[in-house]
Amino acid sequence: MSQEIIESVAKEQVKPDRRVFKVGDGVVVHTIVRDGDKERIQLFSGIVIARHGSGIHETFTVRRVSAGEGVERIFNINSPFIAKIEVERESIPMRAKLYYMRKRVGKSAMQVKEKRLLESKK
Repeated sequence: MSQEIIESVAKEQVKPDRRVFKVGDGVVVHTIVRDGDKERIQLFSGIVIARHGSGIHETFTVRRVSAGEGVERIFNINSPFIAKIEVERESIPMRAKLYYMRKRVGKSAMQVKEKRLLESKK
């Protein structure tokens, strides 16, 4: 009986519109930041290198290069502090996790095989 209660509460928390991206996509995550009694939206853009978990516990990791240094941030998909997730670039990932991107430097650190490049070659 307690398991049913937990599942019903979890179903209420899961946001169905947040599953539109995959590993390798370039995304912009709009996060709500509270500064005292004010709220503002902060953007974090980069490549999704991993997705973990399922249901209410699902998270994803976004990586970007800022000032020559790699920065990663882990977001909970169902977090109330995520206002919106926009997909900038779609890609065709060759793996489930793109941890090899951590070793790359320069332009290659942000390049994944993109969908439009493959479609134009056909």
